[in-house]
Amino acid sequence: MAGSELDLLPVEALAVWLDAQNLGRGAPIEDLAALSGGSSNAIFRFRRGEDYYVLRRPPRHPRPNSNKTMVREATVLRALADTDVPHPGLRALCEDADVIGVCFYVMDPIDGWSPGSPLVEPFGSSPVLRREMGLAFVDAAACLAGVDYRAVGLAEFGKPDGYLERQVSRWRSQLDSYLQLDGYDGRELPNLERVAVWLERNIPRDYRPGIIHGDYQFPNVMFAHDRAVLLAVIDWELSTIGDPLLDLAWALTSWSEPEGELLPTTYIQPWDGFPSRREAIERYLDQVDRDPKAVRYFCVLACYKLGLILEGNVARAAAGIGDREIGAIMARMATGLLEEAGNLIDGKVYA
Repeated sequence: MAGSELDLLPVEALAVWLDAQNLGRGAPIEDLAALSGGSSNAIFRFRRGEDYYVLRRPPRHPRPNSNKTMVREATVLRALADTDVPHPGLRALCEDADVIGVCFYVMDPIDGWSPGSPLVEPFGSSPVLRREMGLAFVDAAACLAGVDYRAVGLAEFGKPDGYLERQVSRWRSQLDSYLQLDGYDGRELPNLERVAVWLERNIPRDYRPGIIHGDYQFPNVMFAHDRAVLLAVIDWELSTIGDPLLDLAWALTSWSEPEGELLPTTYIQPWDGFPSRREAIERYLDQVDRDPKAVRYFCVLACYKLGLILEGNVARAAAGIGDREIGAIMARMATGLLEEAGNLIDGKVYA
């Protein structure tokens, strides 16, 4: 994130608000820096007195729901405070958009890194550490799945009733909305109708509503610098109450098999050493009491959902408002995901 982003934080107004929250009262805001992070929000680190803080706010051009998203993220972090789920500790939430122009929240910094490609050392040269990373990643998802959302104050956070029944129509509507873009006339996606019908006819009885992250992937977690310890799950903007098994399945859409061809959705390299998808599933089920037969359903749903989301990049490229090279890459990914969904239905792959 460029240094020019610093003008998104009116320091004097922020200092007054921080004083009211008793966060470094009276001390100057120092060492202010914009951090790299999710493209949909702006993230800053600063020191006040002896303590460091991280502030998360909407981007320069907020979306209509950006303020609501900030509040929802902070609500989840507050709810997780007394759980074992690794997460950044929430220090304060500002719901008054007049303070700096948008809603925002302040949290504790995490001294770690988010996996990308190529992996940093010592992980890049150690298959053993990569295996431990994969297991720790699954463990954190299982830990989140074990949280009673009602007990932590999130009973009104989402709409768990009918969650699975809404998924097919929700994401098919998303796909249909791309047709409004001038230049995109749709394209034939493999298994599209077949997968949709199968999902609607095979909704598992083993539905367990809980907190879902919504985009559970390696870039949205942070590990310790020198060991495979997952310190925090970050970027909770898509969290809701649904079925946590979807988080596991979502992660598996980019999880290549150790001895197989690297999936185009696998953006971490090197990948050798990571557990197999079957190992990941078994690790999860060892900690979460779920019907193993339900896993296949959620893997099909994850492929369907992600495939239709990625098709949006194809549509925007066709309409001239998105990068054509990225659109071509996403087209291959979307096709591959729907092919994978068909293979899952046929029992040809891992779940």
